[in-house]
Amino acid sequence: MEKFSFSKKPVKRTPVKTALRCIKTALPVPESLPMFENLYRNESRSMHGQMPIVWHKAKDSHVFDCWGNKWIDFTSGIFVANVGHSNDRIKSALQDVLDQELYHSYSYATEIRVQYLNKLVQSTPSELRKVYLVSTGTEATEMVIKLVRLQAQKLNKRSPGIMSFLGSYHGRTQGAAMVGGLPQSKNWVGYEDPNIWQMPFPYASSFVGSETGKDRFLQHIESLKKAGIDPALDIAGFMFEPFIGWAAAFIPKDYVKAAAEFAHENEIILAFDEVQGGFGRTGKLFTYQHYDVKPDLVACGKGISSSLPLGAVLGRSDLMDLPEKGSMSSTHSANPFSCAAGLASLKEIEEKNLVMESARKGKILVDRLNQIMGRFPNNILTINGKGLLAAVIFQDPRTGNPDYLTASRICERCMHEGVLFVHTGRESIKMGPPLTIPELALSEGLDVFESVVGDIVIENGSYSK
Repeated sequence: MEKFSFSKKPVKRTPVKTALRCIKTALPVPESLPMFENLYRNESRSMHGQMPIVWHKAKDSHVFDCWGNKWIDFTSGIFVANVGHSNDRIKSALQDVLDQELYHSYSYATEIRVQYLNKLVQSTPSELRKVYLVSTGTEATEMVIKLVRLQAQKLNKRSPGIMSFLGSYHGRTQGAAMVGGLPQSKNWVGYEDPNIWQMPFPYASSFVGSETGKDRFLQHIESLKKAGIDPALDIAGFMFEPFIGWAAAFIPKDYVKAAAEFAHENEIILAFDEVQGGFGRTGKLFTYQHYDVKPDLVACGKGISSSLPLGAVLGRSDLMDLPEKGSMSSTHSANPFSCAAGLASLKEIEEKNLVMESARKGKILVDRLNQIMGRFPNNILTINGKGLLAAVIFQDPRTGNPDYLTASRICERCMHEGVLFVHTGRESIKMGPPLTIPELALSEGLDVFESVVGDIVIENGSYSK
């Protein structure tokens, strides 16, 4: 598949000026080109590939450059700014830490750490009783793997096996990549962990006839048994990413419930990767709550602080206390700034009812996207989403093949019209605005999206309705 690259040649379009958007220059801004040249010269290319705009500041659901351009943000900085960019409560909390002259404390106790952990445990479901703070979601995933395998040793399991899913993504470090289901993301490792087994992701659209999620789960377990794996002896944990990231495709509820029941019966840890979906993103505090199950471990990141680097593992007390004192720590985990940001973000979520707002606005988002799909049924294959997380999946109407090029062109054109969407590099466009986005901004962003989809489809010569 040929990779799409955003144009680095400035293009001047009709200026955009509304109360919520402003595009007054060519894009990329000509004056920004030396900055990009500098980045390309000094920085690993692995960091590149995003839309060619230079962020100067961001506030709530808007992003600004220093040349007067203003975008409605449907990315949240890739699902981080759940309570809005530069949230006033978070800024005030960070200023308090700065004024206290306390930047870093390693794992020594601080008052803000005590306050945050107390609030975090009180605010999350009762099955999550203890916390281990880290710096990133990937680090949280690594800790989940470690805890699962420590529990396997404690139970004298024959192997510390973990079952996860093809297509899932759990991070870029070695353990996280190996438990993830993206072969291209772990080829560099050089070998496969023989105790990690990946099942095909149970897309509901792949079910045959009257097949249920439970049926599919039992088929997966049976396939492991045929490979000589005894679930009771060899499986230590199930690792769920509740939805496939690029497509926002959610695992069927009855599959997860069947897995949870099986896990309970066979002393298997039920773990959820909530790095992208946690803290209100999908209309629940955690995505697993859509499934009516109680996990043993949950990995968090991104929206946990809505700002600074912070991750966490939450879980059962007995599992969280498996490591010996001092055997599991992280240089910057629980630092005062991140704890202050996490505490302020959690307070903002609660006091502004942002979980409920995510569910309410999410219905507006998904309903509107379904209306747009109704205009372009041959070009849009499906709409997936819960809360303020959605994905639009494009297909080539002539062949039925995934249409990554159209998705990329739409992202680029929307940037020129003053709206930022998540460019996945695949046949999807993802949407995840801050949970605080005003309805007017949500509506205007979707108006732009619908208009641009129509323009691109016509330019492609594939508008057939």
